[in-house]
Amino acid sequence: VQLQASGGGLVQAGGSLRLSCAASGQIRNNYNMGWFRQAPGKEREFVASITWSGGITYYADSVKERFTISRDNAKNAVHLRMNSLKPEDTAVYYCAADTDAWGYSIEYDYWGQGTLVTVSS
Repeated sequence: VQLQASGGGLVQAGGSLRLSCAASGQIRNNYNMGWFRQAPGKEREFVASITWSGGITYYADSVKERFTISRDNAKNAVHLRMNSLKPEDTAVYYCAADTDAWGYSIEYDYWGQGTLVTVSS
């Protein structure tokens, strides 16, 4: 399974970005998908996840009401819409896939390369 994240960039505080993650290889629609981020000098942290059916989503408290995760199984893609961005959202964002991990877990088997999001104040 290969994951390719894209959509990062530089945005002013209060702005929006939409991250995308394209999956390829032996990906099947029963993979749960997640977004994680790692800021400089900090550990990687959970941001959001979505079950394989798309029916259940989970969010870190810090992004709840601002970020929305969604998936398009027909295109093997998952997206993260980020609104009302704050400087503290600055990080490298990673997408991940796993058949077992769900909820707030960080124990995913497959990871993308990351895309940098920088929010200026």
